[in-house]
Amino acid sequence: MVLKNIRRLNGLVEDWQSFQDDLEELETGLSLIQEENDPELLAEIQELGANLDKRLSTLEVTNLLGGEQDQSGAILHVHSGAGGTESADWCQMLFRMYQRWSESHGYKITTLDYQPGEEAGIKSVTLTIAGDYAYGNLKTEVGVHRLVRISPFDQARRRHTSFASVFVYPDVEDDITVEINEADLQVDTYRAQGAGGQHINTTDSAVRITHVPSGIVVQCQNERSQHKNRATAMRVLRARLYERELKERASEKEKLHAQKQQIAWGSQIRSYVLHPYQMVKDHRTDTETGNAQKVLDGDLDEFIEQALLKKVV
Repeated sequence: MVLKNIRRLNGLVEDWQSFQDDLEELETGLSLIQEENDPELLAEIQELGANLDKRLSTLEVTNLLGGEQDQSGAILHVHSGAGGTESADWCQMLFRMYQRWSESHGYKITTLDYQPGEEAGIKSVTLTIAGDYAYGNLKTEVGVHRLVRISPFDQARRRHTSFASVFVYPDVEDDITVEINEADLQVDTYRAQGAGGQHINTTDSAVRITHVPSGIVVQCQNERSQHKNRATAMRVLRARLYERELKERASEKEKLHAQKQQIAWGSQIRSYVLHPYQMVKDHRTDTETGNAQKVLDGDLDEFIEQALLKKVV
């Protein structure tokens, strides 16, 4: 853990030093532009300036991530709301959105559990997103996400509203101690399922663990080995129990699973409208864009940055 923090801090120092070097180069270029009219040099300076502006925004966001676990990887869970196939399809769209966002930031994604919808889409999915500050960024996504569109499953082509909830937990390191009493665990095994509900394994390799005192349930079917699935499920359970402890230390009255229920039934944090017009709007920060498809393709940085700046989490 110490070595990881040293590596992360060294990386931050190097990023700021590189930014300072390029800023000095920009200042030198601006001085030359004043002395001579060189269109090629002007184009280079404009490109460097735009690049520096983008890098500064990234560094400013990183500077906002000072929470105890903000630098950690993330465990992300997306669950479809009421509405059957419509909501299951929306859940799958969100799953794809977070995959694309993670890939664009160089994070490694592993799907831990995948529960397909009865006809299409996903009932729920859990994945890990490994990389520095994945949790710090994605914690802004916790809440209910609302979709308005013409349903592809409705022959009458009517407009439908669907809901899905997103939960995010820090992927805590193994050296963080969380006491788990084996007597408090209920362990069930079952056969893993793939898209369409078909069994993708002939043995009961998937594992579901219920932590009885808290009511927290985790499950994993990613590996063919029951032993590996159990180990991964325990890691997810440890992360969720750790998150609950952090909230208790901050004098939060509600336990984590009670807070999850509140989120699931509360107001949506963001609306995605695909008909009769296109717009994505965050109701906490009033950030919005008319390019809904770009957001669904993983372009979430502006929404995350504004949520962090306005400290909505």
